[in-house]
Amino acid sequence: MGFVHKQRFFKNRLTFFRYAVMSSCGWEGLRKRFIGCKSTRLHFFFMHILYLDDAGSAGNPDEEYLVLGGISIFEAQASFLTSALDNLASEISPSNPQDVEFHASEIFSRRAAPWDKMTKDEAKGVLRAVLGVVASSYDSAKAFACAVHKPSYPDRDPMQLAFEDLCSRFDRYLGRLHASGDRQRGMIVLDESSHETTLQEMARNFRTLGTQWGGIRYLAETPLFVNSKASRCVQLADHVAYAVFRRYHASDTSYLDIIASRFDSHENVIHGLSHKQTKDPNCMCLACMSRRSSRA
Repeated sequence: MGFVHKQRFFKNRLTFFRYAVMSSCGWEGLRKRFIGCKSTRLHFFFMHILYLDDAGSAGNPDEEYLVLGGISIFEAQASFLTSALDNLASEISPSNPQDVEFHASEIFSRRAAPWDKMTKDEAKGVLRAVLGVVASSYDSAKAFACAVHKPSYPDRDPMQLAFEDLCSRFDRYLGRLHASGDRQRGMIVLDESSHETTLQEMARNFRTLGTQWGGIRYLAETPLFVNSKASRCVQLADHVAYAVFRRYHASDTSYLDIIASRFDSHENVIHGLSHKQTKDPNCMCLACMSRRSSRA
């Protein structure tokens, strides 16, 4: 299926979800009506979507880290998150809010419009405002990210390593929801990239062969790739990934602190944030400390 057809399929599918939700008793009420029911075609359509984007570059020798990260939401939350970023875009560019794309690294660098007209503090304020949308969203919105220390895995593609890690973590998260009565399945949506063919092939293999940590049971479809400019939720994912990247690349926790409590956690262990590295067995980052504490 070509990219244009994928976008049309995905857009029509989400439009159907949204009209079904809005014509009923609200997304939360409709969700409760379906929990515990036998699966139907309509029931299958309502799902958890993990939006992902990357920060850092696999091929840049000046960056030790590549991060893949984003946010998982129940489908109907997409309209609320989109509206929140649309409102923020209207404040930044009242005449052309649709042309404002929230790309974290571009905002931080202030090299291109409209960010080039901002002071450093104003640009940081925009980054914090976007992350604030994640921090203030419904409890069902969960952050996920994998930070890969590239020198620790010289023979592995860091993007593939991070993608396998997050597929496993997202599937286990869905498994916990399934055990509690939420029978919805999941889908992964990523920003367009040169990794599309490879990651789709990996996802297909995960569904039949599993990952190195076990089988994949709850993903309903291979990943979909969309243009980030057309998806506010992918733009949110970009900011989650960048917040984690700043923590590991520059030891700057100011952005990660805003969303730290939103990473998927269970029984006092942070499962949604992963730090893959072999250089420091006593790493004091949030992800590593959480796992050491659980083992202790």
